[in-house]
Amino acid sequence: MNQTRRQVMQLGATTVGLAAASGLLPASALAADAPGWDPKLFGAKSLDEIAQILGVSAVQSGEVSIVGPDIAENGAVVPIGVKATAAGVSAIGIVVKNNPTALVALFHLKDGALPGVATRIKMAKTSDVYAVALSGGKLLYATKEIKVTLGGCGG
Repeated sequence: MNQTRRQVMQLGATTVGLAAASGLLPASALAADAPGWDPKLFGAKSLDEIAQILGVSAVQSGEVSIVGPDIAENGAVVPIGVKATAAGVSAIGIVVKNNPTALVALFHLKDGALPGVATRIKMAKTSDVYAVALSGGKLLYATKEIKVTLGGCGG
């Protein structure tokens, strides 16, 4: 049976529509439904303010590590990795001190998940970047300065 591209697309759309109507597709994931979600977190301007909103203390710790470039030639795409070895980590975040929105990423972890993430973030300018892990009523963090250059000419 030879089908045209249009027929295949119509069949696919019909299948997805039927699956959605019958409840076979998952409901959309909304950040507001995540446990511990507080919209004030992304309005915070500093690590201390984030800790205050969470009702915990921020403590520098060797149980959290951050990986990122010393110099980012393009602040729009800065690769960052965060790993935590502390027990009971329930969330990992990335905070950029000099960004207009300090908290740039927040990952909630399920029980048994390995506490490590890697992503790309946007940085407005050279800044300290904090890798944070929520564990045992404390906000554990490590920090690294990342220089953002303009056009790769230095910063």
